[in-house]
Amino acid sequence: MLKIPKLWHPLTKKLQSLINTHRFGIFSAGYVKDSNDNGSESENEWERLVKPFDLNELRKSLIQITPIQLCKLLELPLDVPTSMEIFELVGAQRGYSHSFDVYYMLIDKLGAAGEFKVIDRLLMQIKDEGMVFRESIFIMIMKHYGRAGLPGQATRLLLDMRGVYSFEPTFKSYNAVLDILVAGNCPKVAPNVFYDMLSRGISPNVYTFGLVLKAFCMVNEVDSACSLLRDMTKHGCVPNSVVYQTLIHALARNERVNEALRLLEEMFLMGCTPDVQTFNDIIHGLCKVNRIQEAAKLVDRMLLRGFTPDEITYGVLMNGLCRTGQVDEARALLNKVPSPNAVLFNTLINGYVTSGRFDEAKVVYCDGMLGNSCDLDVYTFNILIRGLCKKGSLASARELVSEMETKGCKPNVITYTILVDGLCKEGQLQEAGDVLNEMSYKGLGPNIVGYNCLISALCKDGKVHEALKLFSEISSKGCKADIFTFNSLIFGLCKVDRMEEALGLYHDMLLEGVIANTVTYNTLIHGFLTGGAIQEALKLVNEMVSRGCPLDKITYNGLVKALCRAGAVEKARGLFEEMMRTGLHPDSISCNILINGLCKSGKVYEALEFLRDMIHRGLLPDIVTYNSLINGLCKMGHIWEALNLFDRLQAEGVCPDAITYNTLISWHCKEGMINDACLLLHRGVTNGFIPNHVTWYILVSNLSKERGYVHQGFI
Repeated sequence: MLKIPKLWHPLTKKLQSLINTHRFGIFSAGYVKDSNDNGSESENEWERLVKPFDLNELRKSLIQITPIQLCKLLELPLDVPTSMEIFELVGAQRGYSHSFDVYYMLIDKLGAAGEFKVIDRLLMQIKDEGMVFRESIFIMIMKHYGRAGLPGQATRLLLDMRGVYSFEPTFKSYNAVLDILVAGNCPKVAPNVFYDMLSRGISPNVYTFGLVLKAFCMVNEVDSACSLLRDMTKHGCVPNSVVYQTLIHALARNERVNEALRLLEEMFLMGCTPDVQTFNDIIHGLCKVNRIQEAAKLVDRMLLRGFTPDEITYGVLMNGLCRTGQVDEARALLNKVPSPNAVLFNTLINGYVTSGRFDEAKVVYCDGMLGNSCDLDVYTFNILIRGLCKKGSLASARELVSEMETKGCKPNVITYTILVDGLCKEGQLQEAGDVLNEMSYKGLGPNIVGYNCLISALCKDGKVHEALKLFSEISSKGCKADIFTFNSLIFGLCKVDRMEEALGLYHDMLLEGVIANTVTYNTLIHGFLTGGAIQEALKLVNEMVSRGCPLDKITYNGLVKALCRAGAVEKARGLFEEMMRTGLHPDSISCNILINGLCKSGKVYEALEFLRDMIHRGLLPDIVTYNSLINGLCKMGHIWEALNLFDRLQAEGVCPDAITYNTLISWHCKEGMINDACLLLHRGVTNGFIPNHVTWYILVSNLSKERGYVHQGFI
């Protein structure tokens, strides 16, 4: 027996005395009567007891309670302590034993109240009484564990069924636990439970497979889920629509659209009917990988098979069309929608705005949304305000913000942030600050994005002092600076050569728990390299690596350029090779930096060898590459080789620019080959080259020297 809590003892004692001072007879009708009472009086007493239930009446009652009657009492909306007291008092009656149904009802009530320790004691009591367990009681307890957010306890109970209570669970118990694990976001445990089920010879059903397959998909183990689908037939199970839909959703989400399409075909062959959401998943997957036309064909196929596309179907396809610049096609699709809603109109308006076609966006807004009496929301206005800011119509944007309020749509933080960003991009920093103040005045706390827009614009404009002042106000406005805030300020300080302050701000950032990223380090490294502080830059590189932030091409390019400028070309080349070893593929900028460095240090033939290696790696040289090599060859006095390279670049389809011609003309003049320089200019003009002021200065000054005078007024 369970031990009765002390606070219940007085009531127990009183009722126990009542039971002991009266002798009752048990009747098959489920009620008890004294030998001096008739049946109707006892029945009336039971009805008086339960309608409505009164604990005091129970205490006074002289009838003996049966298990069926106790179940009816436990069905009443009594609290747990009262229910437990009744359970104990009735259990203490002479010749009485609790039935399984009594235990089931009480445990159900305890589970709903989260009294799981009491449930464990009751289960042991059932075992000690030799009562035969039923699986339903364990499944019910498991479900209570699931509702209480204790999936691990549900799994433990599954193990205890066999180990503690000597009851063999069937697939029903395993399904209950699997369901709880999936719903409780513990999908990694589900396969272990499933494999334990198989190892014990318990046959799963379709529902089991559906749960385990979903668990695999939740942890992105889609291949395992696909394999499980193929194993279903080995266990005599045929996949149903839910199984297929779960896997199709996972495949489409992971951009494995071809496999999703194959499964859709298999669904039809197996006689399973997909729902609209299944089609939507594949359409969304196709749009994600820019297979928009196939997505459109799938919508047509839906219609042919009798499925009605919903708003999500049209919305996903329209979004895909707009994202790939096919806004007119999206508009044609919208015209086919029976009752377009605000979301679909917003998608189209956003597509036109993103494509820079604001006037057409406004037509959709005026004729489409207003014409169809669609409810205008803040999202619609935000898109239009962004479009006006994008085309530089800031006055119109501010007017639209005012119009919002007259139409009963209150501007939100995003509205004002868009406006702040637009003003900053147009250089109207004072006005942007005024908008932030207006937000505060209207009770809308500016978010960190709004502050970042203005701080970034101030830093780019060289107004670091004002940016730092704004930065100091952020915390008092309830905002927390993020990595973008710090990166903007560090950039601004580096730009005006306040490197010590930039480094100090970097350390403050780390103390505040903001993790530096590649942009942070590259900004600081570039600042130090610009000032010639290579050692300081290298210290930061080491710190960057030690903090787990990988070097990127920008980092390497900056270091290679600085080393070349310092004359350490071999070190620069070593760093370039290290970049390739780390798996970073150098681009033309990387190669041009090193080629220029080699040429300036007189290692032109090494640069030419490097060029051949660059072409072998699949990188195509551009005009910057050839200009460095031509200048290097000319400096060595190898003008004819430079001219050969000049002819080669044109043969390869690279168009020479002013620097190319000016370099060759200048070196021809230095070598006293002025006539050849003039012929080269004539050849260039014939091929479309337009000489600039540098070209004319080179030729005129050298021609003047050759004739023994210099035109003093020529610039």
